[in-house]
Amino acid sequence: MSIHDLQSTISALQSHPPPPPQKITLLLSTAKKQLLHLNALLPTPTTSPQLLLLARQTLETGALLSIRLQDPDAFTRYYQQLTPFYELPSSSFKPEGQGQRNKVTGLYLLLLLTKGDYAGFHTVLEGLEVEIGGATRQPLEKDRYLGYPVKLERWLMEGSYDRVWGATSGEDVPGEEFGVFSEVLIGTIRAEIASCSEKAYPSLPIANAKNLLFLESEGSVVEFARARGWVVKDGRIWFPEQQEGRGEKEGMPSSIVIENTIGYARELETIV
Repeated sequence: MSIHDLQSTISALQSHPPPPPQKITLLLSTAKKQLLHLNALLPTPTTSPQLLLLARQTLETGALLSIRLQDPDAFTRYYQQLTPFYELPSSSFKPEGQGQRNKVTGLYLLLLLTKGDYAGFHTVLEGLEVEIGGATRQPLEKDRYLGYPVKLERWLMEGSYDRVWGATSGEDVPGEEFGVFSEVLIGTIRAEIASCSEKAYPSLPIANAKNLLFLESEGSVVEFARARGWVVKDGRIWFPEQQEGRGEKEGMPSSIVIENTIGYARELETIV
């Protein structure tokens, strides 16, 4: 196995349109074996700049393709393998440059958000802040790929779910790979709001639930409600835990539901 063989494998992985899933898996396995044979799975003082570049390209390609294959565990492994390469100065590679570091790191930050791993998120973020030598996140927020998860995390902490929804469903999404994790994040938020609503209200009008849960149609609301075991009757959703022993008059009026739909979604957990 030679550097030329590795270059051929990388070219096949980066072809457009991309290979079918089974072919991708086979090519990635081949690329890793080639890196292992070339002693380039981890950077060493004797690894040439050209080989360092090819190794980083291979792992970055594997990371991005893992997202297309909807395999977050594989993506996480690739990110971990890339970490020692990202710790090297850009001058270590030939040609020089950071490759797709910001894109891959931004995707990893977004993945941590979908898992609710805020401690891990801030650990990675603090490392980036130390590296740029500043006490502010402003330089990070200006980056297209890093700024996306940084802003989402801030809005999540504020309970500004409407801003999260707007960012994940519009032109602010930096790329196709980010869209995959963004959909998962919205699903996580939707589940959290649904759980809060169950505790806060005996029932909700379907129209209000549509806005509350960021769903496209009332039909989607009905489908979502039935999946959670809610009862749909007379244009309203009735939450199972509240059906017995509690009348709707004890809950909040629907007008307040609308006012609190987004900004106070987390605060609903405290309402009995």
